[in-house]
Amino acid sequence: MNASLGQLMAPFADASDLQLVRSAQSGQNRAFDQLVLKYRPTVLQLAMRYTRNPADAEDTAQEVFIKAYRALRHFRCDSAFYTWLYRIAINTARNFLKARRRHLAECAADSPDDNDAALHSTRLQELATPEELTLVDDIRASVNAALQALSEALRTVIILREIEGLTYKQISTAVGIPVGTVRSRVFRARNFIDHQLRRVSDRGLRRGS
Repeated sequence: MNASLGQLMAPFADASDLQLVRSAQSGQNRAFDQLVLKYRPTVLQLAMRYTRNPADAEDTAQEVFIKAYRALRHFRCDSAFYTWLYRIAINTARNFLKARRRHLAECAADSPDDNDAALHSTRLQELATPEELTLVDDIRASVNAALQALSEALRTVIILREIEGLTYKQISTAVGIPVGTVRSRVFRARNFIDHQLRRVSDRGLRRGS
């Protein structure tokens, strides 16, 4: 009789990330499957923040784990697995956005009459509401517009800090920049978003560090 999925995964259910990584590096694919089960929701959420589209987020998350699996043998375990995975996820999401922008530009060039409609559709998609940061519709719109107006560098750190809940050190490892630079970028991003929020609420962000 075939074993159930739960029985197959049971030996790895309580294993640490380091144990799972070491097992996966030794050729035990079920250990990597356990890492996928553990981190897929988080990676999918991060991909959604960038792509603003469920189908694109699914494709991006799948590509993230494919890249992680192929690169796992090079992971030296000198940092946390999830920060290493975050870096792959961020780079994959960025590459997806660049490819999408190129595709939209090519479509606009091929169909100039549809240019305004394409831009309008894209803006509507990119202004999807991040519910975790907002309480009412007007504040949601302002926060999301502010996020989209940020540079990619600032948007990345503020998403990882405020939405994903990473520490400054974890963000530093994931993005590959000094902790001081992370703090500076988070401050600048918060300040910009706070300024935008004050247009609709005199409370601003009212967040600590």
